[in-house]
Amino acid sequence: MIYSGNKKYMISTGSTLLNLAIAGTVCRGGGVPAGILLEVFGPEGSGKTVLLCELAGSIQRMKGSILFNDPEARLNKTFAELNGLDIENVIIEEPDTVTEVFQNIRKWEPTTKGAVHGIITDSLAALSTDMEMDKEEGDKMGMRRAKEFSEGLRKVARILKQNNYLIACSNQIRVNADAGPYGEQITVPGGKAIAFYSSVRLRFFKPEKIKKKRMVRGKEVVDVIGTKVKVEVYKNSVDRPYRTCDLYIDFKYGIDNIRANLQFLKDFSRSSVYIIDEVTLDKSLDKSIEIVENSGLEQDLEEAVIDLWEEIEKGFTTNRKKKVRL
Repeated sequence: MIYSGNKKYMISTGSTLLNLAIAGTVCRGGGVPAGILLEVFGPEGSGKTVLLCELAGSIQRMKGSILFNDPEARLNKTFAELNGLDIENVIIEEPDTVTEVFQNIRKWEPTTKGAVHGIITDSLAALSTDMEMDKEEGDKMGMRRAKEFSEGLRKVARILKQNNYLIACSNQIRVNADAGPYGEQITVPGGKAIAFYSSVRLRFFKPEKIKKKRMVRGKEVVDVIGTKVKVEVYKNSVDRPYRTCDLYIDFKYGIDNIRANLQFLKDFSRSSVYIIDEVTLDKSLDKSIEIVENSGLEQDLEEAVIDLWEEIEKGFTTNRKKKVRL
């Protein structure tokens, strides 16, 4: 159902380019399919929570329900709403352990009859275990959490598909001390189960600062207004893996899809100005964004980006006859 390209079950990340990177050849416009586990991992401050809120907000706009597991107990209402989440219509739990997270998932009953529902956990790295919470015994070997993730995911894996749930979770990265000079230099807490059961894994890299200058009383002032983050589809059971895209995040706006889309078109244009098909905008990116918003060209811009992306993808299509199996 999902993998045949049914747009009804595709959830937007808030970024046209990331939607395409995840499932652009499954259906036009791509997105994240329901019925899977998605892991977002990367360094702190790279935008993982922003993406989770965008996904949750997209599910709400599809008339679905959201369960938000917040083991860090620091979800900010203003921040969540800025990034698309209707916080007043979310069930928020603050589990301490891995076991509690999976108990919340199994007992949860969505309040709406939407086609898609979401279970968000931010973040897995903050979860403990009953053994670790016991000061007398403790998890001396550090293996209990990995075992509990493995047991829990085995129990809920089929629930996702049957109920059109999207489980989206964030995770931190750690230096892999056992990697050696040629091994994988980073790892994530919680063992291998999350990576194995995830259909899509998104790796966020260290963000670049977006700065803006302005004159105040004759003095130039520089302020960091957002970040630009490279995102790699590190694992993909939905479409082709290892595609990358840039995610622009404005601290006072959220994911800036218009900025990313305009820059994508400009990168493949020979013009010195920003253009949407035959519509000429401006040399300034900020001015072009203003024109798009004031003229209601957001949909035209997205369609132009999808058309260009599909044109690029066609250039890498291999035309071979059906494989002969001997």
